Amino acid sequence: MVEARRMGKSELFSHFAERFDMKRTQVREVFDELTALCEKELKRSGEFTVPGMVKLVKQNRKKRMGRNPATGAPIEIPAKTVVKARIVKQLKDAVLPRVAK
Repeated sequence: MVEARRMGKSELFSHFAERFDMKRTQVREVFDELTALCEKELKRSGEFTVPGMVKLVKQNRKKRMGRNPATGAPIEIPAKTVVKARIVKQLKDAVLPRVAK
C-alpha cells in the first residue's frame, strides 16, 4: 500500500488561493486572523468552534501522581492547562469506518 503524503501549509494556501481566486498572501492573512481569533476566544471564554469541523476547549488538569517510565519511581505531575480538540460527529462519520456491533 502506498503511503499518502499529508498536505503542508504551502499546499493548503495554494489550494484555497486557487479555489477562491485569491492571492496566497491574502489566504495566509485569513488563516493568521483565524489563528489570532482562536487564541483570543480561548483566552476569553475557554472554547472556540470552527463550524462543521472542530471545537477547541480549554481544560484545567489537576496535579496527579505518575511514574517515571525509566525507573518506575513515583513522580508528581504538576497541574496545567491544555487545549483539547473535539472533532464534530459528522466529520468523524465521514472519515472513520463504521464499527459493526
